[in-house]
Order: sequence, then C-alpha cells, then structure tokens
Amino acid sequence: MEVSAAHALKLSYPSKCERLHGHNWIITVYCRAERLNADGMVTDFSHIKDTVMGTLDHQNLNDVLSCNPTAENIARWICERVENCYKVEVCESEGNTAVYEKD
Repeated sequence: MEVSAAHALKLSYPSKCERLHGHNWIITVYCRAERLNADGMVTDFSHIKDTVMGTLDHQNLNDVLSCNPTAENIARWICERVENCYKVEVCESEGNTAVYEKD
C-alpha cells in the first residue's frame, strides 16, 4: 500500500533528514497463520489498511509515533499492530527499503 506522510528524524549526527520532509512510502505487510480463520483468511486486508492507512496516511509521523520515525521503526510499529504479521517492508524512496521481521 502507499502512504503519504511527513517526518523529521532525530539523529546523532547532522543530516538534512532532521528537517521536516515527506515521502510516499510503499509498505508491504506479510502475515501468516497455521490455519485460516472462519472467513478463510489469515488477516483481512481491510483490517491491515485500517491500521496502517488509518493511522499513518497524510500525517506528520513525529506526532503519531512514539519513536523516531525511521523506516525501520515504522516497519516495526506496523508489525506489532497487525494481527498475524511477521514481516514488514517499508520503502521510503527508490532503492531505500527497510525490512523488519519478527524472530
């Protein structure tokens, strides 16, 4: 899914990314289960979209997330909130993708 959002990173070194800027994030959520639920699903796609898009789209991520809104932290945040999720890829721009995967 695509999420349009802004953020300003808090880093231990000087960077232009410390200034507020935005991305059209491309987010891929991976879910798995040993059995499908009564509806024949692992996780309803609309629930995933509600969690991710409903919270993050067209937001300043610094105001929404309680962590430094790096692509890595965004991936972890999503993975912790989506039912049956084990892996999330967050691409903030071409060639810049972070992957978070539960152990």
